[in-house]
Amino acid sequence: MAEQASVVRTGETQKKDLMKGGKYLTFQLGKEIYGLEILKVQEIIGMMSVTRIPKTPEFIRGVINLRGKVISIIELRRKFGMETKADTEKTCIVVVQVGENSHQITMGTVVDEVSEVLEIGTNQMEPPPKFGGNAKIDFILGIGKVGQKVVMLLDIDKVLTNRDMDLVDQVSQKS
Repeated sequence: MAEQASVVRTGETQKKDLMKGGKYLTFQLGKEIYGLEILKVQEIIGMMSVTRIPKTPEFIRGVINLRGKVISIIELRRKFGMETKADTEKTCIVVVQVGENSHQITMGTVVDEVSEVLEIGTNQMEPPPKFGGNAKIDFILGIGKVGQKVVMLLDIDKVLTNRDMDLVDQVSQKS
């Protein structure tokens, strides 16, 4: 039992170590505000035509040609199990670098609307809430509190599972 408590504390400590103050690009999905560490963001582009790839998971919208490089586009609404909605003039693609140093993938994430870049200090962050054993929220780095706003800070490297990453990589390479 003591060993198990030690493991839990170690996991919490690792999560707290990852929660570092800094600049976060904030965006909306529905009424919720999310943030990505600005260093992970390569660029923000307007919505463009996406070529669907047959037999891929629903959250993979397809691929685009971004200045001669084919990149996969994922739809965060679908990945998070949210209701999909039609694109609007505010819908855009946030191009990010994900993965480990030895295996980096450039991909785009479709968001409803980009909001702003916020400076969020460590003192404005809390660890993600605990929901029990079945909730898979390890992709939430922490919760930022900025004024009256609550910002879910995403660990973009964990939004996709290893299996998802392999699929995204395959889609980009085969196109």
